Amino acid sequence: MNNDVTAGSTITTLGHLALGVTLLFFGLGHTEVIDGVTAADAVGLATYVGGIALFIAGLFAFRDRDIVTGTAFAGFGALWFAWGAMTGDWGVTAGSALSDNAAGLFFLLFALVALSLTLGAAARGPLAQGAYGLFFVALVLLAISSFADNEALGKVGGWFAVAGGAVAWYVATAFLAHWPTALPRRAAGRRMTATG
Repeated sequence: MNNDVTAGSTITTLGHLALGVTLLFFGLGHTEVIDGVTAADAVGLATYVGGIALFIAGLFAFRDRDIVTGTAFAGFGALWFAWGAMTGDWGVTAGSALSDNAAGLFFLLFALVALSLTLGAAARGPLAQGAYGLFFVALVLLAISSFADNEALGKVGGWFAVAGGAVAWYVATAFLAHWPTALPRRAAGRRMTATG
């Protein structure tokens, strides 16, 4: 086993892969850019990969005393499991459709969770924080879309979810492939001058 790979890094990688795949499917479903694929088609993936697997990754992160990652993954896992339960065939609302206002309230409440996780992830780096931040924006847009019955705004929210999923996927893949995750910084006080 590679000594540079810690249990926390492995858990973080698995969690970001689960979050990335779930956000990509969920977001693409909302954009309806792929013929015949809607957000409702993401229920199974959201429940088991985004819900259960992500929640378990959060529990393992807590075991490793990684409070920020544990909270993020367990919180997002709860979101996806609840969304799957509320919109799936076997859930609390089985046989009845979720009202637009109830869906809007759900998205709005979890947007607050995503905002807290975005602010708390500052120490995890700009990519992880960016993935959570894009998900926050997606949830806000989806909440407004549900309250206002505005399908176009829901599609924009779907694109933000796709972007968040792509960033989460990159965070996990970058760890596995040893790609860069730090943004380049210019040294303080140095100015670029033209020579000639």
